[in-house]
Amino acid sequence: MHYRVVVYIQGVILKVLAGLMLLPVLTAIIYREWQGFSFVVVAAASYLIGWLLTLKKPKNFMFFAREGIVSVALAWVVISIVGAMPFVLNHDIPYFPNALFETISGFTTTGASILTDVEALSHASLIWRSFTHWVGGMGVIVFMLAIVPMTGGGNAQLMRAESPGPSFGKLVPKLRQSASILYLIYFGLTLIQIGLLLVAKMPLFDALCMTFGSAGTGGFGVRNTSAADYTTLQQGIITVFMILFGVNFNAYYYILHREPGEAFRMEEVRWYFIIIAASIAVITLNVRSMFPSLFLAFHHSAFQVGSIITTTGYSTVNFDAWPELSRAILVLLMFIGACAGSTGGGIKVSRIVILAKSVYHQIVHYIHPKAVSTMKMDGRPADRETIQGVSVYLATYTFIFAASFMVLTADNRFDLVTDFTAVAATFNNIGPGLGGVGPAANFNGLNLVSKFVLMFDMLAGRLELYPMLILFLPRIWKKHM
Repeated sequence: MHYRVVVYIQGVILKVLAGLMLLPVLTAIIYREWQGFSFVVVAAASYLIGWLLTLKKPKNFMFFAREGIVSVALAWVVISIVGAMPFVLNHDIPYFPNALFETISGFTTTGASILTDVEALSHASLIWRSFTHWVGGMGVIVFMLAIVPMTGGGNAQLMRAESPGPSFGKLVPKLRQSASILYLIYFGLTLIQIGLLLVAKMPLFDALCMTFGSAGTGGFGVRNTSAADYTTLQQGIITVFMILFGVNFNAYYYILHREPGEAFRMEEVRWYFIIIAASIAVITLNVRSMFPSLFLAFHHSAFQVGSIITTTGYSTVNFDAWPELSRAILVLLMFIGACAGSTGGGIKVSRIVILAKSVYHQIVHYIHPKAVSTMKMDGRPADRETIQGVSVYLATYTFIFAASFMVLTADNRFDLVTDFTAVAATFNNIGPGLGGVGPAANFNGLNLVSKFVLMFDMLAGRLELYPMLILFLPRIWKKHM
């Protein structure tokens, strides 16, 4: 392990994080809130520590998978701890474990909250809480690579460790250029949504926070009712953009470069929209009697389907009160998640498609043992490494999920539905679950052990499991020979 490289990257991250805290500082100045001082203190301390850690750049900046994975996992832990400190200092969330839970939930774009009264927070804390979604949505490391020149041969390892999905690919030959393109698309969609919400007469502060939550598919709102207080038009705009941010960003790259054919050839994107359309149709019919018109039934069904499959977590109604069929579909969507290469969480549609095709080919092989067939994805043969990777990922996912579920049930505080969906909602980076952690409740009632388990689940779910698990391997910390 090249420790100096890992430490240097943490220093760069701390300096970037200090810069990001200027937004809540500016917000506090505009609203004349003393809470902004806490962000100034933490930002200054973060920059100072980062400056000290980067005073001397390692002579040999070449690093490999080990350093890349550890750097990414540690970076997410570090930004979560530092990002939680302003909440504690300004007393908006005085209890540090709760502040840490809220911040991890923010950066991992989960949206699970321990707060009982969101509107009691200062504007500075509210916008920081939502801004962590926007930063974490595309990835903190990707953001760093997009704005900070990094020389050396390890940039691919950093992006691979943080990028969601079963495979990693560059849009262009240079990785920093790839990161910049991703953030330009991300930033562009963000500006469009803010503009449309302003046209729809949403207040600027709300428009910024709701867009940060939609773009990062996080779900932190600025009102206790989440998105329920907004107009039908405003909710409709949020619905559309939640779904758009759940699309693989490679598709947008192809469309911008006048290659729409490549975008439409992406099976994952096609299935993503098919699943959404089918889910909306079934739920609309299932909840029709609960709304005064078919349009409103469709509107709220589309919002919740878009919110859950993209793992955003906003709500316009208490969907926990919907019929069993509708709730069952939403729980399934929690696991499916959005597309790989998007800001959404979950298992990812691409893995579900690969798994389904693998089952089909195994059945065909069972019937015709001598038949030779090739499994294809996007019209190209799927390599054995990708298929095996999906299988191992799902096995690992199942083990972590089961272990987390058992820890929560040991507390014997909530029912099985609450415990199961609490793990599903955090592990898949969604936000609200059902029962005691549903859209009308929060995660504050869980005990401290359960909260730390769910914090780990949020980080593991966002980083595709392995980076967080690798931190616990003793051999990974041995000095590189």
